[in-house]
Amino acid sequence: MSSTDANVCDVVVIGAGAAGLMCAHTAALRGRRVVMIEHQREAGQKILISGGGRCNFTHLEAAPGDFLSDNPHFVRSALARFTPHDFLQRMTAHGLTWNEKDAGQLFCDQGAKAIRDMLLRDCANSGVEIRTGTPVRAVRRADDGRFFVDLPRGGSRESGLHAASLVVATGGLSLPKLGATPLGYRIAEQFGLPVVPPRPGLVPFVLNEKDRATWGELAGVSITAAVTVAGNKPFTGGFLFTHKGLSGPAVLDASSRWCPGAEVSIDLLPGVDVAGWLKSARGRHPKMTLHTLLSERLPKRLAVRLCETVVDDTQLARLSDAAIAGIAQTLSRWSVTPHSTAGWRLAEVTVGGVDTRALSSRSMMANDVPGLFFIGEVVDVTGRLGGFNFQWAWASGHAAGEAV
Repeated sequence: MSSTDANVCDVVVIGAGAAGLMCAHTAALRGRRVVMIEHQREAGQKILISGGGRCNFTHLEAAPGDFLSDNPHFVRSALARFTPHDFLQRMTAHGLTWNEKDAGQLFCDQGAKAIRDMLLRDCANSGVEIRTGTPVRAVRRADDGRFFVDLPRGGSRESGLHAASLVVATGGLSLPKLGATPLGYRIAEQFGLPVVPPRPGLVPFVLNEKDRATWGELAGVSITAAVTVAGNKPFTGGFLFTHKGLSGPAVLDASSRWCPGAEVSIDLLPGVDVAGWLKSARGRHPKMTLHTLLSERLPKRLAVRLCETVVDDTQLARLSDAAIAGIAQTLSRWSVTPHSTAGWRLAEVTVGGVDTRALSSRSMMANDVPGLFFIGEVVDVTGRLGGFNFQWAWASGHAAGEAV
């Protein structure tokens, strides 16, 4: 840009996270003049901490059913047009490699910083200007139809930017230590777009005081369990007792579906015919106690605590078929009602956001506000744990970048 039109561009992207960086680069490749605004002093901070610094950057099996939204079909178009393999091609072009931890979960061998730096290089090479440490003071629609983004005055620059297209990639409210703000929701409401009330997602459960006294002593004990909330499909995976409640991948996935007061059902022995196992053991080891048998498949501390609280410990020979059926049901449908979640501080994502019924599923543009786009976590789309939310960032950012 010349000194005479430094405050005019084609596209302003607010937020230099995963979705914003993808969008900016995609738009710039199409010849658009793009300026990114980031209020933090460094771009892509959430990328840097993802996966413990290793960056679980996508999931090979990402499909619409892995995403939560009040409008569940919204994700189909964007996911179909930018797939995990498209992102892998970009990584290969940059010499980056990856490994598959669990089925479909891909991590970058070179770490999260390599992913962030790849995106920054792409933006730099395509001519994107990124202004970090720059808070947005206000946004408005000018008389000529363009958007004006009011920024702090700096040096000889005017105090804002004019652009035909405005992309809001501000993220949600999760991980406030990284500077999360409600700016994206405020912009949506300013232009008349509804917002599904945000709540923490992929977050541990906190138990009430009584349940913490019972289960908190098991902090650090982990198993594989299937966790179900409010009749939704079960999530099977790691399950961890903590000092305050419950965590682990299965719990985090289930938490995105949880609302206050809802009961959580936990299958402590998924895939096991518990009744058949108990009956078989009764015949083979009649003098064995129940907690000893349970310790064959569960950590001993957990087996003992279960027999102290939810089932009666006794010799197997004393268990009738009816008692065994009751124990099997208890272990397969152990129920707790969390007091709360651990909140925004520990939430990995935001559930809720800009209502997707107000957006085009193909372009991410607001149906009634031409030129205004919303992408990434600020939108009411939440993926499962395991790289799905990054895939939504890449796909939605690419969709908007192709349209601005």
